[in-house]
Amino acid sequence: MKPADLKAALKAKTPVFGFMISATASMRWGRVFAGSTLDFVVIDSEHGSRDRQLIADTVAQMQSLSITAIVRTPNTDEVWVAMALDAGADGVLVPYCETVDEVRHTAIKAKTHPLKGEYYEKVVATGEYPSEKSEKYLNNRHKDRIFIMGIESEPAANRVEELIECAPIDAVFIGPNDMTTSLGIPDEVDNPIYIDTLSKILKAADDRGLPTMIHQQTISTSAKAIELGARFIMHSSDAGILLRGTQDEFAELRKIAGKKHGGVAEVVAEDTLDVV
Repeated sequence: MKPADLKAALKAKTPVFGFMISATASMRWGRVFAGSTLDFVVIDSEHGSRDRQLIADTVAQMQSLSITAIVRTPNTDEVWVAMALDAGADGVLVPYCETVDEVRHTAIKAKTHPLKGEYYEKVVATGEYPSEKSEKYLNNRHKDRIFIMGIESEPAANRVEELIECAPIDAVFIGPNDMTTSLGIPDEVDNPIYIDTLSKILKAADDRGLPTMIHQQTISTSAKAIELGARFIMHSSDAGILLRGTQDEFAELRKIAGKKHGGVAEVVAEDTLDVV
């Protein structure tokens, strides 16, 4: 799905589906992604070790398959937003936003790049552009750009309405691992404290016409997110789906082989991935 179509679908409150690219690097994976039915991917450069060239190559590969390519930046410094856009990204996901200043600087960078320096800071501070012509040019250049604000801590959740309203954002992201850790209940995704926090953020976003993305790792937790109202659906990652697909299919093959030949021990699969 191209970014303009993705934004239109989200505006119409139609769910869209994607996952995190956290492990794959070879361009030969394009054949796999071509048959994936994904609407979007989020290319991780927060926890993933990707240089600018690899990000640019991955973005181009996804776009060649009509998959919207969003880059998760390492942090809330707007320079990473500029680098992602220079790599051709259709959008950015800025993680762990907690302050109005962080959101305004990164969101406005996503909507005004390559404007920089004093005039960029003036847009951040006052909304005033160098000229009407510059404003029209930048608005048209970034009309399909997607900016996703990461709400991943209790302080951010407590001021989510203020953060949503302070800048031109397109969606809200929740990272369950970071959020539950901040809430003092690491990875307790069924804990009522976490569910209540999710519901609060989802309502704040939905009241303002914005979709919420929750990065869940399993079908059951993604289903819960959908039930709560998430429609920007980011399920698992390339590594997670490869791991669980391998586990599930070989578990089934072991059962079949055991019935035929006997002596095939059941293997208890372990989740060896870090959830980020």
